[in-house]
Amino acid sequence: MQQRPKNLEFWSNKMMRFCPRCTNLLMIKEAETQMRYECDWCPYIFPVRKTQVHTFHTSKKPLDDVLGGKEAWKNVDSTEAPCPKCAHNKAYFMQIQTRSADEPMTNYYKCVECSFIWKE
Repeated sequence: MQQRPKNLEFWSNKMMRFCPRCTNLLMIKEAETQMRYECDWCPYIFPVRKTQVHTFHTSKKPLDDVLGGKEAWKNVDSTEAPCPKCAHNKAYFMQIQTRSADEPMTNYYKCVECSFIWKE
């Protein structure tokens, strides 16, 4: 197992910063001449010495996985609905509450012919 470096400079460029005194999250604040990390709970300040850019690449799960995979479509009803991909006129459908309870349910359709999934 590889050991983590204990050097503060190494870790300060890799993640969110926490106050070493009280362990609260440090906030980025603008000072007179530079940006710095400040603790909102204690007087700790950590100056930003260089420009930092953090990029996170995320990937979307396929819609079928989010809806429960193939098992979720086993016992659903079908209806007449034109597929936007192949124009076939029959699709399986299910309703899922994706927003708050006072909003209407979302209808998900899966084409019987080409298995394309869309929502309304």
